[in-house]
Amino acid sequence: MASSRKETLKQVAYDLSLSFHEKDDHNILPYLKGFKLFRKGTRKRISNVLFEEHPMLEYRLYIFDYKYTIHAGNSHKRYKQTVFFVQSKKLALPSFWMKPESFFHKVGELLKLTSDIDFVDYPEFSKQYELQSEDEDYTRATMNDQILHFFTINKNWSLEGANYYMIFYQHDKFIKAPGIKDFYKKGLHLKRLFKFEDIGL
Repeated sequence: MASSRKETLKQVAYDLSLSFHEKDDHNILPYLKGFKLFRKGTRKRISNVLFEEHPMLEYRLYIFDYKYTIHAGNSHKRYKQTVFFVQSKKLALPSFWMKPESFFHKVGELLKLTSDIDFVDYPEFSKQYELQSEDEDYTRATMNDQILHFFTINKNWSLEGANYYMIFYQHDKFIKAPGIKDFYKKGLHLKRLFKFEDIGL
């Protein structure tokens, strides 16, 4: 199965004019350690890396499979997801993290145990997603109407940003090879929205 996925993703990379690496030959993991996704667990492993570098060094883009293990007492669970990671000095993002809102988070909000950034003009987004940041004002300014609209329509995604780095993924879900092209397009679209390229600024 692993070999089959590798060969299929290698073909997808070729179709998208991206380079393919079976292992983390670019040593990406150290750049990701500030993100919540990469702070937890053990046995962290990156594989099946699709890579693109803009010719003018404007950005570097990676799509890869990421696995890690969480131990709880005598049991453990192996998590796996496909991650879109972009680094670009034109991003200049606040430190924030966003994930699908859970029942427990809603209860925590009611009890004032947790905080969430909500948007009055986008109630569906606020109902679907938990958004937290160390700089609420900057994050509100960064999450423009196009981004809020995007995630109102596209549900169950997780997103994290910090300075020049952004990751985009669905928790514990490998994206099947036929869906990688759409995943790539979604990630590029988000990058443009955060840089205001699609809204004429």
